[in-house]
Amino acid sequence: MITSWIIEFIEKFGYLSIFLLIAIENIFPPIPSEVILTFGGFMTTHTKLTIPGVVLTATAGSTLGAAVLYKIGSLLNPKRLDAVIDNYGFVLGLKAKDMHKAFSLFRRFKYSAVFLCRMVPIVRSLISIPAGMTKMKFGVFVLLTTAGTLLWNLLLVSVGAIMGESWEKVLVFINIYHEITYLIFISAAIAYLIYRITNRNKKA
Repeated sequence: MITSWIIEFIEKFGYLSIFLLIAIENIFPPIPSEVILTFGGFMTTHTKLTIPGVVLTATAGSTLGAAVLYKIGSLLNPKRLDAVIDNYGFVLGLKAKDMHKAFSLFRRFKYSAVFLCRMVPIVRSLISIPAGMTKMKFGVFVLLTTAGTLLWNLLLVSVGAIMGESWEKVLVFINIYHEITYLIFISAAIAYLIYRITNRNKKA
């Protein structure tokens, strides 16, 4: 089970494992950062690990992973992206102009988006890509990413430390938080599709 090897890795390598796991989690979201952070918090209750140490190590790893995705986004060619959407976007009901509108929206709220999305599942990692594609200043991106990540990490690590051996119970509430987030995204997608279909019928 994925949780088991994560726990074993952290027990064996401490701060280094937390740094590496969180960095990888940002690039490959299936690795559950919540397990890493809450278990890391629990580890501070009976090992040499400290809450500030775990929080700062996790934040450094998260910022590194986000920087990698930012770089990938900065290398993406908007024209090629348009071509992909023109050819395959119909599957999701997308058009190039829709993507342009989305990026315009990101440009409008980019600072708050980068900061707040670091505490939201699903988009926590992906937000780095449009930040790179829109050429957001890297220093500002790193600052906002670090700040948002620091708050999220401090919360989960502290809760893990407070819960102690019962740290896994926190994951139940985190899963509820994830499900609510997924529901919001699905509802937003359905609302968008209904809006598109309704507008299309009005123009027909």
